[in-house]
Amino acid sequence: SYLPLIVLQEQKLIEKKAQEAKLGPVETSWVTLGGGAAANDALLSNSVDFIALGFGAYLRLWDKTNGQARAFWPLSEHPVMLNTNNPKVQTITDFTDQDRIALPAAKISLQSLVLQMATAKALGIANYDKFDKIQITAKHPDALIALVSGKSEFTAHFTMEPFNYHEHQYPGIRTILNGFDVLGGRGTYQVLATSEKFYTQNPELVKVVFAALQEVVAWIDANKEEAAKIYLAVTKEKIPLETLVGILKDPKAGFSDTPHKSTLFSDFLYEVKAIKTKPTWKDLYFPLVHDKNGD
Repeated sequence: SYLPLIVLQEQKLIEKKAQEAKLGPVETSWVTLGGGAAANDALLSNSVDFIALGFGAYLRLWDKTNGQARAFWPLSEHPVMLNTNNPKVQTITDFTDQDRIALPAAKISLQSLVLQMATAKALGIANYDKFDKIQITAKHPDALIALVSGKSEFTAHFTMEPFNYHEHQYPGIRTILNGFDVLGGRGTYQVLATSEKFYTQNPELVKVVFAALQEVVAWIDANKEEAAKIYLAVTKEKIPLETLVGILKDPKAGFSDTPHKSTLFSDFLYEVKAIKTKPTWKDLYFPLVHDKNGD
């Protein structure tokens, strides 16, 4: 889901676009943070200028800052998948207090939000948080290792590609929920966000970053195999090239410059009183995206 940022970094597109715009030399630095909460803290402390994070953590950031932090780009429309090694669990309603679900950030991550929405559909809105108590925060690589070992407390992992691919190489690992089924189609799951202060103080630079993102998404769409090679070279993932290209060719997922299903998430969080303000999709994004036919 972060492939556009990887290509952006490797091809130095921000730097190139800045030169074309005659902004002078612009240098970028990149840092990996441990989940949405850490990313939010980094942005609020002015340690970084942009953050990439799941939509669940982002909505809480937007609400907490009264819109002073907003989405800048709808980063990815690749689904999250809930996998389990427990043969007794066929649907989420089969989970018991003995199960443990690994996900990036318990109760606040995108995966947690999707699980709450699915639970509300299955058991009613009053029971939306029924499975919060069996969620445990874990990084995807650690959760993958734990799940496939069959020797940890984790009996499920709410994951995404390419970790989903790796887990399905092991007998007994099954997907019981696809996030897009909860939304009724493709939706924006990750965003790139920045602060109102940075956006207004650097009007030309944000246009450069936006243009670079537009270019990189178009490039990935036209050069899926080359993009896959870049991903594998940077991440050192042990996944066959043809498999990764197949993931990128999946018509049910992809990258887009248009926000989708944003208010499905925010309306739900507002209904369960997790955020205090009910936004429109344009409230959630800076004006550079407002000419898109989003929702």
